[in-house]
Amino acid sequence: SEYMFLDDTACNLASLNLAHFYDEQTQSMKVEDYRHAIRLWTAVLEISVLMAQFPSADVAQKSYDFRTLGLGYANLGTVLMMKGIPYDSPQALAICGALSSIMTGESYAASAEMAADVGPFPKYDNNRDAMLRVIRNHRRAAYNAADNEYEGLTITPMGISEELCPADLLVAARSAWDRALALGEEHGYRNAQATVIAPTGTIGLVMDCDTTGIEPDFAIVKYKKLAGGGYFKIVNQSVHKALAALGYSDQQVDDIEKYCKGHGTLVGCPHINRQSLKALNFTDDAIDAIERQLDTTFDVRFVFNKYTIGEELCQQLGFTAQQLDDMQFDMLTELGFTSEQISEVNDYICGTMMIEGAPHIKDEHLPIFDCANKCGKRGERYIDYMAHVRMMAAAQPFISGAISKTINMPAEASVDNVGDVHLASWRLMLKAIALYRDGSKLSQPLNASNDNFDELVLLGDQDDWDETVDQKAIQKVIVERVYQRAERRRLPKRRHGYVREATVGGHKVYLRTGDFDDGSLGEIFIDMYKEGASFKGLLNCFAVLTSKALQYGVPLDELVDTFTFTRFEPAGFVEGHEAIKNATSILDYIFRTLGYDYLQRTDFVHVAQVDSATQPKSIEGSAQSDASEAPSPAAGEVIAPAPTYNEVMEAVSASVDQDGAKAKLLDPKNMGYTGEACSKCQSTQVVRNGACTMCLNCGTTTGCS
Repeated sequence: SEYMFLDDTACNLASLNLAHFYDEQTQSMKVEDYRHAIRLWTAVLEISVLMAQFPSADVAQKSYDFRTLGLGYANLGTVLMMKGIPYDSPQALAICGALSSIMTGESYAASAEMAADVGPFPKYDNNRDAMLRVIRNHRRAAYNAADNEYEGLTITPMGISEELCPADLLVAARSAWDRALALGEEHGYRNAQATVIAPTGTIGLVMDCDTTGIEPDFAIVKYKKLAGGGYFKIVNQSVHKALAALGYSDQQVDDIEKYCKGHGTLVGCPHINRQSLKALNFTDDAIDAIERQLDTTFDVRFVFNKYTIGEELCQQLGFTAQQLDDMQFDMLTELGFTSEQISEVNDYICGTMMIEGAPHIKDEHLPIFDCANKCGKRGERYIDYMAHVRMMAAAQPFISGAISKTINMPAEASVDNVGDVHLASWRLMLKAIALYRDGSKLSQPLNASNDNFDELVLLGDQDDWDETVDQKAIQKVIVERVYQRAERRRLPKRRHGYVREATVGGHKVYLRTGDFDDGSLGEIFIDMYKEGASFKGLLNCFAVLTSKALQYGVPLDELVDTFTFTRFEPAGFVEGHEAIKNATSILDYIFRTLGYDYLQRTDFVHVAQVDSATQPKSIEGSAQSDASEAPSPAAGEVIAPAPTYNEVMEAVSASVDQDGAKAKLLDPKNMGYTGEACSKCQSTQVVRNGACTMCLNCGTTTGCS
């Protein structure tokens, strides 16, 4: 969403790590270094226009005609934290506006200097008056001009506050636009666009950024991947620097950091330590093995298992093989430790993952360390969602393009709150916003924290939930739901459907469907005539299995969610489909297509809005599949969609067990992650990044940077 220019144009992106231009000794920005880097990268991006490769002649021609650039920055949230300035504060808005103003003003000035030597972009003469008007308005925002001074604007942008902005940044911000306008009036500009603020997902990892783009930090404690394998847990580097800048002593900083990330050792740990474990007949070797695992674990219970201490010792401790193989088995509880004791141990060894309640920390300093989400299991503080809107509004008047940024909203946000965000964004002159309400993704059917075992699986609307119903009644409902039998639904002998022809990764694929009388999907056929007998046979069997599942009531939505983003060869670019342009496998393409055609889902397609004329038309056919002719097993009395495997397992094993306790699940959201799994490496270290998501484990992003 950061690139908002003419259709069929392209823009190469580059971003500067703002933390590299921050002087920790003087606690100020190195303005001259920043200006020099901007000028240098403007020239680099200009060169990249000539070197770039484009997907079509039209895109290549228009990109040459307008020569748009995409210079941006990252790590703004880190710089603010190191300076001891809360992200949600008027001073932060002034600094953000000044840094954005310097970047775009200097970039346009450099563009005008290049135009003096090699000429402006080819379409400049047609757009000269309009472009100079835009430059003048940018300059007025830098000077925080009165509303009536702007040209052709119905909404007034947020200017830079003279009272709150550091003097050196303010002078640089204004002088940059003075030069950009003067040089542009004389020579024109080499580039029609200079800057955007991109999510900087993958490149942010390479640049070692704590925060991406214009985002605040998402968590106080993070896991860093080691080059040789494994992980280590650290408190954000900006936290240490911010605490030191605020006057905390080295010992106080160390105490605060250990409160956040834990001690990572049994030494000094309450309840569970070397002495208490030896009293329970743990061997020294087993205790040493446990000790080696503690520095990176997220929950101490995960360390106490047969793989760490050995099956022989587990048997000596009295545990059966059935217990040890049970994924829900909690060894510490069986050893006699209470949930309160385990919670204290987790806080000591693994840390609280938050800074709230830390020793020495002053209440007035807590806003400096606020993150986009609540931190840890007990954290309550987070940045208000309107603060995200205001920060974007501070930067937008000085950005050529737009801003890709997530506006994080709490789970309890209402439809009215969403409307308020959109209205405020319009009033503050934003070009684009991306909302994310916590818990809105279906990838997390259960949200549970290790200490909160009283939460129940809700099988209906939460507003209709009767809290007086006891757990035995809940268990009965779950069991009844699991053992429902679905009657097979027969397809008509003459039925409608369609045939789709496409190419996936260079392989021709034909998809044929058959519909029930109500138009819903009842069967599929998959044909890849050039493939070998084994692969073709597997596809045929899978098509029959899918058809049987549909006829026995498995919702198509469940199949689509299950099989989209499966990854195996053949895969690659898709030709012949109006909305899907890339697929990670044949099954991924098939179920994206079915979800798009039958469920009108556009969350996984690449061209969401397609003219109805290009949609596939239903056809009549009399062909019958093997699936439709397969014998039907005895039907039960209830006709209902069959529960999915995930529903059954989560409902039975995670909601109510024999003791009536909630299953102890690890929630990645306690670490600041979204709860989704990476489509490439399956890691749960996925964070919201602009309108996209980014995996901190492998760097995969659903966006462009």
